[in-house]
Amino acid sequence: MRIALAQLDCRLGDLAANTARAREVVAQARAEAAQLVVFPELLLSGYALAAGDDTAIGADRAAALADGAAALVGFHERDGEHRYSSAVYAEDGTALHVQRKIYLPGYAPFDEDARFTSGDGLRAFDTALGRVAILICNDAWQPFLATFAAHGGAELLLVPAASSTAVPEAEPYWRELTRFYARMLQCYVVFVNRVGREAGFTFWGGSHVVDPLGDIVAEAPRFDEAHVVADVDLARVAERRRELPLLGELRPGLLRAELERLA
Repeated sequence: MRIALAQLDCRLGDLAANTARAREVVAQARAEAAQLVVFPELLLSGYALAAGDDTAIGADRAAALADGAAALVGFHERDGEHRYSSAVYAEDGTALHVQRKIYLPGYAPFDEDARFTSGDGLRAFDTALGRVAILICNDAWQPFLATFAAHGGAELLLVPAASSTAVPEAEPYWRELTRFYARMLQCYVVFVNRVGREAGFTFWGGSHVVDPLGDIVAEAPRFDEAHVVADVDLARVAERRRELPLLGELRPGLLRAELERLA
C-alpha cells in the first residue's frame, strides 16, 4: 500500500482555499499511485480558531474532497450546537468513519476546550486498505487509547497533528512515542503534522511513518511543506504479531478491575 503524507500549511479561517489545496494534493497523490492521503489536524480551517468562527462543516463536505482516493482529512466539525476537532476517513469522496478528538488541551496557550467539545470514544474500523484507527494529536499522548485501538485489530494508526514549538520537547516526544507504539503494538504508525505560523504558533512538521519493528521508513523535513510517499506492507503486521504475540497478553479482565478500583 502506498501512503502520501501531506505536510502542509493552511490559511486560518479560509475554508475554500484550504479545501482547494487539499484537492490538488489528492490529485497529485493519485498520479503517484498513492492509495491513501493523510492530512494534518484541522487542515481545512486552521488551528487558532476564534469564538464564532464559521469554518465548521459536516463530515460529508470534508470527505467530498477525496474524490477517487482514500484520505484522512482534519476539519472543524459542526454537529448541531457542538463543534469538534475531527478527522474523517473518506473513500472515493464518501465518509467512512469520523473520529472526534477526545483529549482537548485545556491549558494555555492551547485552550482547546474553550473552542471544541470533546469526543467520547475511539474504535478501529475496516477500510478497503486494512483496519485503521485514528488518534488526533493529543489523543496519541494517552497510551491506553493506542492500546485499545490495537486490541481492536488496528493495523494502521493514523495520527493527524497540529503540534507546535509551544511545547519545546514536542519533536523528540513524538518520535519516541510513535516508535514505541509501532514496536509494542506491532503496527504501522503514520504521523502527519502541519507546518507554518499562525497566531503565535509555529508548527514544526516532521511527519513520518514507522513500521512494526519501530523503524522510521519515511520522513518529511522540519518546518517546510512536503509531500512524502511511503510504501507499507500490512502483511508485516500480522507476521510480527504471530512472531511475538504481545497483544494476547493484555488480560482485559485485569484491566477492567484496575480501572474500577481507580474510579
